[in-house]
Order: sequence, then structure tokens, then C-alpha cells
Amino acid sequence: MRKKVLSLMSIAALALAGCNNAPSTSSDAGAASSASTDTATATTAKIANEVSGTISVRGSIQPSATAQLVINLLDVSSDAAGAAPLASKTSPAGTFPQPFQLTFNPADVKPDHLYVVKAVLTDGERHYVMPIQAPVLAKGEKNDGVSIELVAEQTEGEKVLAAFTADQKQLGAMKVTHGTKLEPNASRGWQLFRQGGEIQFIRELVDYGDKGFTSTDYAFKGGKVWAIVQQTMASSGAKPSSIDRAGWSDDGNLVLKQHQVGNDVQVLDDDAAAKLHKQAMDILSLATGGKNK
Repeated sequence: MRKKVLSLMSIAALALAGCNNAPSTSSDAGAASSASTDTATATTAKIANEVSGTISVRGSIQPSATAQLVINLLDVSSDAAGAAPLASKTSPAGTFPQPFQLTFNPADVKPDHLYVVKAVLTDGERHYVMPIQAPVLAKGEKNDGVSIELVAEQTEGEKVLAAFTADQKQLGAMKVTHGTKLEPNASRGWQLFRQGGEIQFIRELVDYGDKGFTSTDYAFKGGKVWAIVQQTMASSGAKPSSIDRAGWSDDGNLVLKQHQVGNDVQVLDDDAAAKLHKQAMDILSLATGGKNK
């Protein structure tokens, strides 16, 4: 009888243990569902519907009041080439640093794609661009506090002037010939510089007596005038009263146009630039005996 009682107690204990160890299907499913919901909520919160941050301009060349700022939210993934921006905003530049906000449709965001904010500032002929990308959303994992820095690019005119200045520094290594001409109202002298058999520079000095003095550097490329810097002064050796700079792109467009008086740099008008170009062709003809080469 004792053995039977023990046996029944053992069976009951095993049954109870089995109940305690059996999986709870309903509670585990609820927990999994809750975790999935939390993940989805976190992803949605991360993507939200807006990116925001601050834009600043680096360096001493600050934009004018007429500059225009364009901000785009772009998909830059390899299979999204040519896709329209998720959001875009164009406005007057204003002052910097300044905040920005772009609102978009979260449904348009693909979790495996790469998105960036791209800002471009245009101020006449000058463009300001981002040297570093600003990734956001999905792979970028950022919606706010985006920091964008814009840097001024050289204008086409500034590129011409920089190349002109670099060539000027090489004059000592070029082959040089000299010439002079006495005219009724001026005394003219020049140096013609060649490199590789081609005319690179002509430096012309003209003394107009009591009407002043000019020192002009003409740069040539492929037989064509491409840059000119003329200093006007009261007499030889005096401080320039004005400096005119003109330069042309490879396709013949006037891109460098400066008239400087003191520290004030203004735009050189087209007629003045055309006059300088004619002077360049005249001295080229004079210095080469009409051969222009």
C-alpha cells in the first residue's frame, strides 16, 4: 500500500513539473509582437518626416544679399540616378550661419538607400559648394543637427587670373626680345616673351608725357589674347591710379573683368575690355612685324 501511495505522488510531481516547463504560446507571441512594434516605431521615429540642421559659409568670401540658396534631399544610391529630390527648397541666401528644414514623405524612404542633403549657393558668377557630404536618414541615421559647410569656388575669371599670374612668374625662363617706337604723343617700348617657339607674353610700357604712363602685360595662348592686366599711373614708377584686368575663356567669352581703383574693385565694362583686346592685337602686330607669331 505504501508503494502505491509513493508511486501516485511521484506521478503527480512529474505532471506538475511538466506543466511548469511547458511553453506559454500566448505570452511569447505577445512579447514578440510587442518587440516588433517597438522596432517599427523606432524606425518610424528615426525617419520621421523632416531633416534639419545648420548651414554656414567658410572663409572670407561671403555671399552678397542677392545670392540664392538651393537645398535638396537626394537619394544618391547607385540605382537611383536621376531620381527627383525627396524635398527641395530655394530661397534668398540671407545671413550665415542659418538653420534649415526639409519636409518629406517617409513612405518615399527606402531603408537600404543612401540619402544626403545637398546645398548650393549661387552669387552671380560665384558658386559655393559642400566639400563634405551630409548623409541623413536610413544609412545616414540622422534627421536633425545636420551641419553643412559651404566653400566658395573660384569663378572662371579668377581661374584665368590665377593662371595668368602663374605664367607671369615664369617670364625669366622664357626667350625675350625687345623693341621701341617713338610716336608723336607717346614713347613706346616692349618685351616679347616666347616659350617653345610660341609667344606667351608681351610687356608694354607707354609714356604719354604729362598725360600719364601705362604698364601692360598681355598674355597669349595659341596665338590668341587670353588675359590682360594694365596699370595706369601718373608717371613711370608712380603708384597705379587704376588697374584694369580682362580675360577670356577658351570659347572666347569675357570672364575676367575688373576695374580697380585703390581697394575698390568694380566691373570692367565690355567696351573697355574690347579696347584692351585691340591694344593687345596692335602690340602683337608691332612687335612681330605684322606676322603675329
